Order: sequence, then structure tokens, then C-alpha cells
Amino acid sequence: MNVTIVLSWIVGVLWLAVVAWVAYAALRSYRRNPLKPTIPVAIGLALAAIILTVVNSGLVFIQPQERGVVVSAIAPDGYRQETLKPGLSWVIPFFESVQVYPISYQTYTMSIATEEGQKAGDDSIAARTADGQEILVDASVIFAVDPEQVLRLHILWQDRYEEELVRAQARSIIRDVVSQFNVNEVVSTERFNLIDQINGEMTVVLGENGLSMVDFILRNITFSPEYAAAVEQKQIAEQQAQEAQLLVEKKKQEAEQARQEAQGRADAAVIAAEAQAEGRILEAEAEAEALQVQAEVLAQYPDLLTYVYITKLAPNVEVMFLPYDSPFIFPLPDMDTTTPIPTVE
Repeated sequence: MNVTIVLSWIVGVLWLAVVAWVAYAALRSYRRNPLKPTIPVAIGLALAAIILTVVNSGLVFIQPQERGVVVSAIAPDGYRQETLKPGLSWVIPFFESVQVYPISYQTYTMSIATEEGQKAGDDSIAARTADGQEILVDASVIFAVDPEQVLRLHILWQDRYEEELVRAQARSIIRDVVSQFNVNEVVSTERFNLIDQINGEMTVVLGENGLSMVDFILRNITFSPEYAAAVEQKQIAEQQAQEAQLLVEKKKQEAEQARQEAQGRADAAVIAAEAQAEGRILEAEAEAEALQVQAEVLAQYPDLLTYVYITKLAPNVEVMFLPYDSPFIFPLPDMDTTTPIPTVE
């Protein structure tokens, strides 16, 4: 707990006791019944209150995230050369006072949204690009007081550094840097270069004035209504062109698919025809080989043909009619050759 706060409570209680005693003593005196035996007690309370008040005026407790600048009426330059570090410190009451500065990160936001930034209403930065387009920039600057330069910051800016240094420099630098890029570069290819350049320039300016630059955040870029409408029309046209290109590609793919299917059918037909022709060739070759074998057998056994012919006849055939000029007549099996052939008269 902060010692100075506890001491302030004690001093307050003592002074209330002194005031209460004085009021009570005045009331008793008015009634002609003074409190003479308790006067030393009242004087003691008053002295204690005065002493503690003086002590409390000289005690300063600095938080870990703070630094203190001692403004002194008795120092040659009007301030102590050393800043107060975290902890309990002593200054000369009534002759010295302490200005406390936070050294933790602070954020200053400038936004088009009415309640997002430090200032109410539209606080965005109007800037003009190299090709003459006006844009509105929303940005945040994250910074901190340099613990080693707190005294310099106090001498130069006191407690005005946020409004008169950070805000003013950020708006000026953003406008200067944006003017070096075309509008298309700001929102696309050169966006990160834009941020880096602003961050670099802000780092130099704040560093010269006792502040440390932590980060620059480009929150949003808003276009003028006319340019926004033109960009929207361009995007619509590009989208339509992309859709048309996709349709063309789809038709090409469908045509290619149909071609490949036709080519597949044609290849299948060719393969089938080739297979059929190959089958016929093989069949003809087989027949030729069979006939060759038969010819060779017949050449070796001439009577084989007669035998085959006879075996192919039906078993019940006894008489055959042949042309008169047939060179050969075959005797039929199981026929009695001695029986005379009847004649018809």
C-alpha cells in the first residue's frame, strides 16, 4: 500500500479531531463551562497534525511504471537534475513539487469512427496521393515516455506532449508520406513500405523530444465517394471479365473432354478392328496350315479320300446313282456282289 496515502488518512483524521475539539470547546465556553484541563491534549493533536502534514507534503511515492520530475524553487535551474525513480522519495515541503510521468505504453488513435479516438467525432487524417486522389486514413501511434529523457520531455512539452507532439507530428508525417505514393500503391503493393516509412520518421521525431516510438498501426483507409464508386465499378467489371474467362475455360474443358471421348471411341474402334483382322489372319493361317497338313496326308495316302467319303455315307445306303462319266464306282459295304441285278422288262 502507498505510504503517502496512509499518512494522508492519518493527517485527515487528526485535523478532524482538532476541529471537533475546537468546536466542542467553543460550545462549552459558550455555556460558561470551559474545558481547561483538555487544552494540552488539543494542542498536542494540532502539533501532530501540523508535523504529519509537513511530512506528508514532503513524501512522494513513485509507482514502478512512473518517473517523477522535481520542480524546485531553491534549485538553480528550477528543477532537480535527477528524476525520481520508483519507490518512496523525499522533497522539501512547500518549496518543491513533483510532476509524475507514466513510462508505460500509450496509444493515440485518430479514427473516422466518432468514439474510437481520443477526440470525439471524425478525427481521421485527410491526405492526397501522388495522383491527386484524396483518402482518409485511420491510424494509431503506440509510444512511451523514455525513462532516460523524462526531464527533457518535461522541459519541452510538460503534459502537452500527447496532443501537441504525437498527434500533430503523426498527422503531418502521414500526409507527407502518402503524397509520395499513388492511390493503388497505398492500398496494395506499397502499403507496407508506407507504414515502414511513417514509422521511421515518427521514431526520429519522437526520439528527439523524449519519447520512444513503439509501433505505427495503419487501421483503415477510406476513399472519397466518387473514387469509391469508380473502384466499385472497376471491381464489378473485373469480376464480370473473370466470370467470362471462367466460362470460356469451362467451354474449352468441355470441348477437350468431348474430343478426348471421341478420340477414345476412335481408338477403341481401331483396336477392335485390328483385333478382328488379327483374328481373321490367325484363323486363315490356321486353315492354311490345316489344308497343308491334309494335302500332305493325301499325297502320302491317296486312298484316304475314298475312305473318308465312304464313312460319311449313311449306313443304310445300298444304291448310289452317279453320272455316267464318273471315273470311279465304289463298292458299298455289306452288299452281295454275286446276286444278279434285276432287270426291268
